[in-house]
Amino acid sequence: MESRTDVNRRNFLRLAGGTVAVGAATLAGAGLAGTAAASTLAPAAETAAATVGRGRVLVPAGHIGIQLYSIRDKVSSLGFRTVFERLADMGYAEVEFAGYTQGQVGAITPEEIRQLLDDNGLRAVGSHRGIADFANNMERELDIAEILGMEHIGTAQAPTNDRTVAGYLAAAEQFNGFGAAARARGLKFYQHNHDGEFSFATDDPDVRLYDVFYDNTDPRKVFLEMDVYWAFVGKHRYPGFEPVDYVKRNPHRYPLLHLKDGDANPANTGGYDIVEFGAGDLPYTEFLSALAGSGRRHGIWEQDNAATVAAPGFPVDSFGNAERSYVEIRSLRAERC
Repeated sequence: MESRTDVNRRNFLRLAGGTVAVGAATLAGAGLAGTAAASTLAPAAETAAATVGRGRVLVPAGHIGIQLYSIRDKVSSLGFRTVFERLADMGYAEVEFAGYTQGQVGAITPEEIRQLLDDNGLRAVGSHRGIADFANNMERELDIAEILGMEHIGTAQAPTNDRTVAGYLAAAEQFNGFGAAARARGLKFYQHNHDGEFSFATDDPDVRLYDVFYDNTDPRKVFLEMDVYWAFVGKHRYPGFEPVDYVKRNPHRYPLLHLKDGDANPANTGGYDIVEFGAGDLPYTEFLSALAGSGRRHGIWEQDNAATVAAPGFPVDSFGNAERSYVEIRSLRAERC
């Protein structure tokens, strides 16, 4: 089996050796600290080399993506052009949008964004939009999705703020309508979870809200993007389920996974702190190994706090978090049976 260095040799050697160069002013602050990078990432490089050929790749390189919310500070300050160039150089193949604006850089059209994606060999795999966007302007949202060439379009909002059984039943009906409209255009509509969806109904403490939504949305029209971190937070706060079991129940419904890592913290009411991938305690090898077939899903890295938190020995820099997380995700392999 080919090694990670074969797939993205420049990136891997640069990280393992800690020789990232900080160049033009537009990329100032985006490099990694040389000596610290060598000392921190060299063990990861050795581990990755040792695991080559040991088991199947859990997230194929062509399906490793990034939720742009993770590096929203870079999108706002540098713009899509520079961001896409950097992501392609890191090895990312796919992006998931969190809006179509680029802050300080100025206005940009969906057509111009698509050209930048194409120029850098990137694919748009999905987009998080608000429920109101779909309720008020569904066809325009689908137009943009088609322009960007994405197969999926969805929301990271909870289905509703009404946490009663009736509230979630009404939300399921609304989402079935969203899904039907997307399906008519050849797209898959999806909902991305946080932890609250796994709570129990306020009017029936025996009913988990996620189950109401799952069971009452049409699997042909409404798909799901599991944020693995938030699912484990949900398990911590509202025990009685295993996140992977939902995916195994109907793998077809989960074309996208958010690969967000968490470091166990008993002082946190959610049980975990968000950290860059590979620095946490979530059982990703076990979780992904339990899902049949490599390459069936898109693995999308996200770190909500990447612009403000860095691994020990590294400067605070969302590009740095993104680059190190890519290497860790790329190295995930299932143990041989």
